[in-house]
Amino acid sequence: MPRWVIILIDLLVVSLSLALAFFLRFNFNWKTIAVFSPHYTIPLALLVSLVSTLITKSYAGIVRYTGIQDAVRILYTEFLSVSILTALNLIYFYNFSKNLIPFSVIFISFFVSSLLLYQYRLIVKSIFNHYKSRFPNKIPVLIFGAGVAGFLTKQAIESDMTGQYKLVGIIDDDPKKNGKDINGTKIYSYDKLTELVNKFKVKKIVIAVRNLSIDRKNEIVDDALNHLIRVSYVTSFDKWLKNDWDVKEIRDINIEDLLGREVIKLNNKAIEEDVQGKIICITGAAGSIGSELARQILNFKPSTLILIDQAESPLYEIERELRNKNKQTRIFVFIADVCNKIRIRRIFEEFRPEMLFHAAAYKHVPLMESNPSEAVSVNIFGTRLLADLAIEFKVKKFVMISTDKAVNPTNVMGCTKRIAEIYVQSLDRHLERMGIAKTSFVTTRFGNVLGSNGSVIPIFKEQIKKGGPVTVTHPEITRFFMTIPEACELVIEAGVMGRGGEIFIFDMGKPVKIYDLARRMIKLSGKELNKDIEIVFTGLRDGEKLYEELLNDQENTIATHHEKILKAKVSEYMYEEICKSLDLLEDFIEDRNEHKMVTLMKEIVPEYKSNYSRFEILDVSS
Repeated sequence: MPRWVIILIDLLVVSLSLALAFFLRFNFNWKTIAVFSPHYTIPLALLVSLVSTLITKSYAGIVRYTGIQDAVRILYTEFLSVSILTALNLIYFYNFSKNLIPFSVIFISFFVSSLLLYQYRLIVKSIFNHYKSRFPNKIPVLIFGAGVAGFLTKQAIESDMTGQYKLVGIIDDDPKKNGKDINGTKIYSYDKLTELVNKFKVKKIVIAVRNLSIDRKNEIVDDALNHLIRVSYVTSFDKWLKNDWDVKEIRDINIEDLLGREVIKLNNKAIEEDVQGKIICITGAAGSIGSELARQILNFKPSTLILIDQAESPLYEIERELRNKNKQTRIFVFIADVCNKIRIRRIFEEFRPEMLFHAAAYKHVPLMESNPSEAVSVNIFGTRLLADLAIEFKVKKFVMISTDKAVNPTNVMGCTKRIAEIYVQSLDRHLERMGIAKTSFVTTRFGNVLGSNGSVIPIFKEQIKKGGPVTVTHPEITRFFMTIPEACELVIEAGVMGRGGEIFIFDMGKPVKIYDLARRMIKLSGKELNKDIEIVFTGLRDGEKLYEELLNDQENTIATHHEKILKAKVSEYMYEEICKSLDLLEDFIEDRNEHKMVTLMKEIVPEYKSNYSRFEILDVSS
């Protein structure tokens, strides 16, 4: 409705209020009322009301969304009108020794008009909601949470123009709220969920609780999925606090929301001291981990950020993002292979980084099993090149990103990462023994990250989108999961706390069975397993193992000041011995003799036993 129509209706209400105020004040005696010339005074009062309305913009609120803020705005408008009329009355009395409008009429009109202006808005809102409730095919919805967030969610649902939801109740864990209501919507105990689902044919639960724990969120989702109910949550309440009731803030919950964990507490002061104003280099900067590291490190205001990767398009995208985010830090981007000695050396010569985060690696197990020489070149000798250059150019700290697949490796990729760990740790110890002012080498080891390129969750999402089937390699296969931001936060924290030679492992939480993950994702998408979408077992891939580990059988851990970061006690290698082995390994790469190369890797890492791989024959022969 046009705003001028609202203004006209408001002025009509004010004129009726003034007329009623006159009649009430003078007991409906027209002769007494006529003394005050209402045919002049009422238009004057309306003019004052119009001016007040335009100043306070009480007409600006959308009537169907009327709330407390609109009531406050109406009170401001009427108070301003009363103030102006009172001032005019005093001026008139000073000049003519009588009131223009009786003060009693002004104040009666104030109360009546304030009430009527707000009430007619509420009536329109109620009519609108009643009409909207008659829309067909509305989705019966329950809100979880009877607090302020729940109230805002109720307002948003009831204000939605599309009328897609029908709010049937609010559920809450607090027994004290059971039986009460919020603006006519009854609050129920969470224990009555099954009863409510059957009674109202509920199709969706909207979680409306700020900072709800991951464990509780998972419990609610599991209960909902058991009843074949979709689950949503509110992404942000900011718009709603400004009376912008957009239901697009209600989004279906996804698997990442359920596998994440509580917010990590970081030692931001220590990180800032290590990073602020420094020259930071990140390899693999276009990847999932590398790009997130760049985002987070940029928040600590390094003087220069150097990004290195082979992937052209993703590197271009992260460069654009970071340049828009921070104008103070100098950002330099290089398309480069970490095995290219001349190219990498020139970058080090030009910028002389003070801190290096090494995230560049080949990580896909089956691919590396088919291309072992590439895995060895990049994961081992790329790391060796960077580590040696770090010493030459006096990099203060070298942080290497490793993987849980380096523990008791069953594939080429995992073994190459373990050898890279061995090299940087032995190098750190060698420099310490030699008494050389050294680079501190720190290794961080963690499991799968959610949503990374080529990881299982994006693959499952794509398969579900296509209608299935969802492919799982084995019914018992289990993995650890961590969100990308969480992993990167811990990498930065571990990198700062490390003094050199440590292998830090992260608390990955509970392992997740991939079959359960797939089943849950199918349910979250609103599909039924074996009815809409099937799960097909394809068999373990080359080099794959059922269970990932974070520690070797011979290893144990030492606690650190951070509850989610542990330091691994590992068997250490002599630098001279590992160098001889790597020199020989490099010869095998050049000879293209894969079996000799993998045999030597098994000698370096005795716990490396191939699984579902063509290299299993080497374990038998040994």
